[in-house]
Amino acid sequence: MAEDLKYKFSGHQTFVFRYGWLEKGVRGVAQSPTLFSEDDALVRLGVGKNMVDSIRHWCQVTHLIETDREVKGNTGRHVRVTDIGRRLLLDEAWDPFLEDDASLWLIHWLLVSNLNVGTAWKLLFSRFHRPDFTRRELVEFLTRFAEKQSLKLSESVISRDVDCLIRSYAASTNGKKQASPEETFDCPLLQLDLIQPSPDGELYRFAIGPKPTLPAAVFAYAFAEYFDRTAGTSNTLHVQKCLYGEGSPGQAFKLDENSLIEYVEELEDCTGQAVTIDETAGLKQIYRRRPIDKLRILDDYYRGSRRR
Repeated sequence: MAEDLKYKFSGHQTFVFRYGWLEKGVRGVAQSPTLFSEDDALVRLGVGKNMVDSIRHWCQVTHLIETDREVKGNTGRHVRVTDIGRRLLLDEAWDPFLEDDASLWLIHWLLVSNLNVGTAWKLLFSRFHRPDFTRRELVEFLTRFAEKQSLKLSESVISRDVDCLIRSYAASTNGKKQASPEETFDCPLLQLDLIQPSPDGELYRFAIGPKPTLPAAVFAYAFAEYFDRTAGTSNTLHVQKCLYGEGSPGQAFKLDENSLIEYVEELEDCTGQAVTIDETAGLKQIYRRRPIDKLRILDDYYRGSRRR
């Protein structure tokens, strides 16, 4: 997989992204490309300075905004909304307030598959293959990775990153509940229920298997991207690679084999057999007969969702 990644283990200022943050950041950038560098960004976004930096970080690592490379000499001051960010939140937005679970699954995929910025989130959902972990084990995993990459990071930096990562997906075990998700400081990704804490809060386990709230359209988008990145000129992809390969949909969404095959079979139907699955000598392979129009599939899903 050809990637030119820059790994980043900070930038969120220890804040998970909260309800409304991504929408607010994207709309702000659409109005003012230098928003995050402006003195009045605090007022315009209605948050403190560290939160301004955090909103920028989360909008970038979820690939909703990016550095505008068309601005000569730009060192990061000028940013722009990406195509997927614009489709999701601006113009004739698919989901302007991120109310559909599909949008949270899409944002999760954009976060853990980002080709420009490597994060602990990406590593956890692409290179960590154990079904469960403790906070300490995750710190040690990331520390070993950083050392192999010759990244100079203190354990305290990695520990803060791990704390933020866990809070992104795993609910607190203190038993306190709010009237609605929007009234909490929790991350919307909690709704995906991808990581489940033990009652004592020491052990965390991936929820591997079917994902009732993950639409086939979002799987199709992820599958198409992964196929393009990994298959090269080949038109075949082993099911096991799609399930366990680094950066695969199977790892990102924590699917089991039966669930993944069901999604591929749905993909056969919605693409008019552009993708098919076959088993030869006990080896399951996915065949791509023609390119998958991933954006059209998402557009059709959201248009249909609005009609329901």
